[in-house]
This record gives sequence, C-alpha cells and structure tokens, in this order.
Amino acid sequence: MRRVPLLLAAALSLLAAPASAGPYDAGFRAFLDGTIAPAAREAGVPAAVIARELAGMTPDTSLPGLGKPGGKGAPPPVNYQAEFRAPGGYFRDSQFNGLVAKGRTLARRHASTLQRIEQRYGVPGRIVLAIWARESGYGAARIPKDALRTLATRAYMGQRRDFFAKETVAALQILADGHIRRQDMKSSWGGALGQPQFLPSSFLRHAVDFDGDGKRDIWNSAPDTLASIAAYLNWYGWVKGRDWGYEAVVPASVSCTREGPDRGQPISAWTAEGVRRVKERPFPAHEVPQPGFLLMPAGRFGPAFIATDNFYVLKSYNESDVYALFVGHLADRYGNNTGFVQDWRPIKTRSRGAVRKIQLQLEARGHDVGGADGLIGFKTRRSLGAAQEKAGKPATCWLE
Repeated sequence: MRRVPLLLAAALSLLAAPASAGPYDAGFRAFLDGTIAPAAREAGVPAAVIARELAGMTPDTSLPGLGKPGGKGAPPPVNYQAEFRAPGGYFRDSQFNGLVAKGRTLARRHASTLQRIEQRYGVPGRIVLAIWARESGYGAARIPKDALRTLATRAYMGQRRDFFAKETVAALQILADGHIRRQDMKSSWGGALGQPQFLPSSFLRHAVDFDGDGKRDIWNSAPDTLASIAAYLNWYGWVKGRDWGYEAVVPASVSCTREGPDRGQPISAWTAEGVRRVKERPFPAHEVPQPGFLLMPAGRFGPAFIATDNFYVLKSYNESDVYALFVGHLADRYGNNTGFVQDWRPIKTRSRGAVRKIQLQLEARGHDVGGADGLIGFKTRRSLGAAQEKAGKPATCWLE
C-alpha cells in the first residue's frame, strides 16, 4: 500500500514533463534562426514580427513529399508508382453540374462586383468564377494548415527548398503588413493561401483590396478573392476580348504533332487546312485573324481544341493542360451546361515511372519531351506522335 503514493507521484511527474522534442526540431530551429530570420530582416520584416511568428515553431512532418532535412539536400524521389490519370477522368458531367448550379447563383449574387472587376482587369467574370470553383469550391473547401509552418517546413525538408524559403519570407511580410493574423493565415498542405490558393509571393504581387476595408483578405472576402484572381490573370497577359479556346474537329491530314504554344498560326490558316469548329459553328469573326494553337490533351483519343493565348494565361495559374481546360470548360458551362461534343475514348495508362522511362527513351532519340517527369504534357505527346510517324504508323500522340 505504501507503494501507491510513490506510483501516483511518478505518474504525475510524467504528465507534467514536457513532450520530448522531435528528431528534427533542433535542426529546424537552427534553420529558422540562421536562414529564414536573416532573409526576412533583409526583406524589411521587423525583428519583433520575426521573433513573434517564429517562436516555438516546430516542423510539420505530417506533410507529404518531405525528404531529409538540411541545407540543399536532395529532394525525395518522385513516387513513380502513382497511376497517371486519363484526362477524361477530370471531365465527368456529375462534378460540373454541381459547380455550374452554384456558380450561376454566385454570378447573380456578385454581378456588380464581377462587372467592375471585368471593367478594371479585362477578365470575364465567368473565368474568374471558374478558377474560384476549381481552387477552393467557391471558398467552401477546408484549408486547414498553418501557412507559415507549412512553408517553413517545406523550405527545410521538402522539395524546391530555396523556392519555399523565399515563400516563407513572403509569408512573414504578409503578417508584418497586417493583412491577416497568423492564426487566420491558412493554407493547403502545399502552402497555397486562401480561396484563390496564392503562394505568398503571388499574394504580395497580385492580391487586391477590392471591398475597400484596407486589407487584402483572400481568406474571407469574396470581392478581394475575385479581384485578386483577375489581377493575377491580367498581370500574366490576359487578352481582353478573346476567349480561351474552341472545341474543334481536326482532320487526319493535320498531324497531332503540331500541338503546342510554340506552333501556332492564325485561326484562318487552321481553317484553310480543314480544321473546323464543332457543330459546324464558325469561329468568331474577330478571332479568325488571331493566333490559334492546336490542343489535344489525349492525342487522337479525345476532344481537340484551337486554343488562344488566353489558354496559356490560364496555365500560368497551374501548368497542367487539364487544369486550364477544366477552367475554360466550366466557364463555358455557366452559359450552356453541356459537355464536349467529342468523346474521351478509352486510353492506355501507365504508372508515372513507366511514363518517365518512355520519356527517357524519346530523349535518347533526340526528342524534346519537356523533361522526363512522368507526366504527359504537350511536348511528350507530340514526341510520341513524331516517333510513331517515323516508324510508319499513324500518329496518335499517345501511349501505345
């Protein structure tokens, strides 16, 4: 019985003891003090803000894609086991129907704001709404992470460490400017902020106080969010008065190897070669003399498009062809909620590692695949087509 008080005292002492430090905490602290804090001071962040925001910070080791910490160590290898998704999987009618209905409601609610945004930045409201939908479900998506901690962790032990170190400093600048409190500055697990999912440097460059309250609040203000998206696209060169692109029928005489933003020609030249808009609709007269670019995200196994310069402005938001096409297609469906005319046909998929092997083989033969990253971008697609043509086969610009 006399042992009971001793056992109780021991248990209480364990409860009162501080939690043991994680294996990376000391190194992370040295990184914050030796790298982030000096860079932030050089960027003009007050010492008091740096001390307050970095105090007690530990790395968030639950984030995906982390490697071993320390300086400029090698990033973790790409997970080449992840299956590549066929492009058609991104364009199910079921997901568009819900986004269209909600978007139409929000277009009416914010009609005056969207009109003023288009007048100022030249970007149509439907495009702005579509990006808002894709990035955060019109602001409904859960954005749970502590942005500063997430960015600092990626700068210490993630991929692109120098890049994320600069973004960490930018996040400290945002806090120093007083636009948001630390507890409210939430991000995705990748460090993207708020409803438009801006990285901190993009916030500093493009975020707008459109509701006039003195703060650029992309977490809680719909006007600030919408105007910031438009300001971003305007800065990247959105051409006022042009659309993003048009679904088109591309005859076999026009090789799919001609895809890409570096192989454009006037839309009139495409039509002279037999390319026509779907449903026998003409291209708008003001577009015909303008540059157009062949876009075939699934090669010959899916819909084809004549894209405009604005499609590649959308890609400045996210480099994926499928992302930009999703945004443009959703923007179109706010008016007429119908899918593509041409079908996405069944296509072969490969693991990301298998695609990378194919890319390396193409590079060895002198093809420019845009980097052997396991992703099938336009340079990989047209390289596949060129290899098929060289072998005497019809070019599909897709995996065999």
